[in-house]
Formats: sequence, structure tokens, C-alpha cells
Amino acid sequence: QVQLVESGGGLVQAGDSLRLSCAASGRAFSMYTMGWFRQALGKEREFVGAITGVGSNTYYRDSVKGRFTISRDNPKNTLYLQMNTLKPEDTAVYYCAARRGDYGLGVASDYPYWGQGTQVTVSS
Repeated sequence: QVQLVESGGGLVQAGDSLRLSCAASGRAFSMYTMGWFRQALGKEREFVGAITGVGSNTYYRDSVKGRFTISRDNPKNTLYLQMNTLKPEDTAVYYCAARRGDYGLGVASDYPYWGQGTQVTVSS
């Protein structure tokens, strides 16, 4: 069982940076794959990236590669999403999620644990 709480969202200008945090509670946090998803108005929830437990391997959707970085601090039970060079199309509610396993990481329905989301708005 994992409980997740996101924070760090806000309103920024295009080109700015923002770091989101996801605080997790529950045992064995370090063994979970952690993912970031986002949902913009009028669109389906989409995969942003993920980081595995063992090995901390990272994966990203093409549109954020080179701009976003996922990391985790296992002793703090915290997941991060560093977002640089933000674009208006990054505007969305961002969710962190947790699951067991290290494959098929881009499928939202495979993540049983979710945070409540945090709004990121990027103005042009």
C-alpha cells in the first residue's frame, strides 16, 4: 500500500523551470516503479516518464526528452520531476503514480496507486 501526495505545481512563463515532488508513504517505496502522468484539458491522460525501483532506470515520452528529468530519493520516500524549458503545451494536471514491475511503464491503468495531482500552467 502506497499513498502519494504531489506538490510544486504553479504558474510559470514559457522557458522557465519547475520541480514537482511526490511524497510517498508506506513501506518498500524503493521497490516500486514510479511514474509521472499528465492530463491537459480536453485530452486523455498521457505518460510523461517513469523511474524503476531497482536500478533507477528512467523512461520519457519523446516530447519531454532533454527537458524533463525524473529522479527519486529513496531515503526520503520522494519522487521528483524536474521540468526545464517549459512550453505552453506542458500545461496540465500532473500526477505521480506507483506500481510494481519494470515493463510496460507507459500504461496508466497498470499503476494502482495515484496522487491527487498538481496543476502546472505555462503561459506563452
